[in-house]
Amino acid sequence: MANKKFSDINLYELLGIDIDAEQNEIRKAYRKRALDCHPDKNPDNPKAAERFHELSKALEILTDESARSAYDKVLRAKKAAELRSRQLDSKRQKLKEELEERERAALHKLEKSQPYSTVSKSDEELLQEQIDRLRKEGSRLLEEEQMAMREQLKRSHDEHLKLRQQPAKFDSAQHRIKIKWKAEPDQDYTEEQLLKYLKKYGEVVALVINRKRRGRAMVELGSREACDMVLAYEKGDSAKPLFFEWVTPPASEEKSKGSGTGSNISSRDYEDLVMRKLRQAEERKRLIEQMMKDEESAE
Repeated sequence: MANKKFSDINLYELLGIDIDAEQNEIRKAYRKRALDCHPDKNPDNPKAAERFHELSKALEILTDESARSAYDKVLRAKKAAELRSRQLDSKRQKLKEELEERERAALHKLEKSQPYSTVSKSDEELLQEQIDRLRKEGSRLLEEEQMAMREQLKRSHDEHLKLRQQPAKFDSAQHRIKIKWKAEPDQDYTEEQLLKYLKKYGEVVALVINRKRRGRAMVELGSREACDMVLAYEKGDSAKPLFFEWVTPPASEEKSKGSGTGSNISSRDYEDLVMRKLRQAEERKRLIEQMMKDEESAE
């Protein structure tokens, strides 16, 4: 970009606007295109940074009346020269280029020999003066646009981060839990007994005991939190302990299978939640056990 002159770039085409575009159209086009190649979004892409710089200079030049006038004059001259060049055959083109080269050399010689004379400046020199002025003065409009763009990028980043931090919606029907126990004739569980152990953790959507195979059941709990608590802490009656495992584990558990940790909760996202609920769950369990003892005594 350092070797590229702005007079060689069609700033209107760069922004995708017409040559007679109004200020608000220029700003809108700049926002749209500069946002895509902003360095914050493309930290490892030097071409994106170069394009962002070009777009910023385009906004700066085309929103300044004097700079835009100088630029338009150069652009029109170049387009007229291109049109004439296309009309010349190769031989005449070569002669034209040689003539232009001699003219430039003569003009340069004249400027050196008469440094204080009133030699007229070219359109490109006048444009460069305007660009230099803008660089020294700074463009308040460009500052405002780039600040607004940074704020928009930050909002987008924050929203994306917030969405990523939100836990995925738990589909209880896809993640039921198997229950097993050693089913001796005098040590079986009824549906009512199982519900007493499970309900203290949350909603029990469905509970089905396998009538063909004793010592087997399946439960669907209403929340991921309830599932984690049951898997981590529930043991049932110590005389006939219960064992729980996922039918289809959530993605976090599938990835950590075979890790050898021995923990039913493999997702660290839920570790704090489980610890906070531990006291409450244990208290509920004691209360329910006491209620069951009271009922047995009453019988």
